[in-house]
Amino acid sequence: MIVGERKPLAEIAEMLEPFRKICVLGCGTCVTVCLSGGEKEVAETAAALSLLRQKEGKDVEIITHTLLRQCEYEYIDDYAKNMPECDVILSLACGVGVQTMATRLSEKIILPGLNTKFMGYPLEQGVWTENCLGCGDCVLDLTMGICPVTRCSKSMLNGPCGGSQYGKCEISKDVDCAWHLIYERFLKLGVLDRMEVIQPPKDWSTSHHGGPRTIVREDVRLETGK
Repeated sequence: MIVGERKPLAEIAEMLEPFRKICVLGCGTCVTVCLSGGEKEVAETAAALSLLRQKEGKDVEIITHTLLRQCEYEYIDDYAKNMPECDVILSLACGVGVQTMATRLSEKIILPGLNTKFMGYPLEQGVWTENCLGCGDCVLDLTMGICPVTRCSKSMLNGPCGGSQYGKCEISKDVDCAWHLIYERFLKLGVLDRMEVIQPPKDWSTSHHGGPRTIVREDVRLETGK
């Protein structure tokens, strides 16, 4: 999932300073699961903003709503049909949702309420860890499901660097060495000989280094009649 966390309230308040009628808009998918942008967080953010404005002696109206997904036009269009009047929309979606909203509702001011962090998975309740960079050329088949591009601090494809000690990365004793994990997995699965296979330099043109990316699936693409 895409993981994010709410911006500091002071930063949000500063962004919203010129506006008096504010819509705090949540998203019902990734940011709901990671407890940063669902209905509960929308209500908490609205309440905190309202209280702050009251203390400042400023009169504001804050309304709330949550879309199932802010990253798809059909849900945005349904919302737009009955969208309440407001000066600004504070989106608690990820960066993708904010940009999709701004594209579809180009006449509206859409501001981000979250800092989008990474794609990851939950280690435990309330703890998420990054495990995918979306590099566009997945190598998990080579490493039996552990990504060296993301989980190795240097994105090395051919074993650990000299800074790895006792299974930990040199950047912190709290960070596992990805290649130690890969080695242990190879050993467990009986494919340790894979450590001897030399991988060529990675083609980074498939990642963001090659510019913004677009995927087109002609088999599912809707006919536009154009």
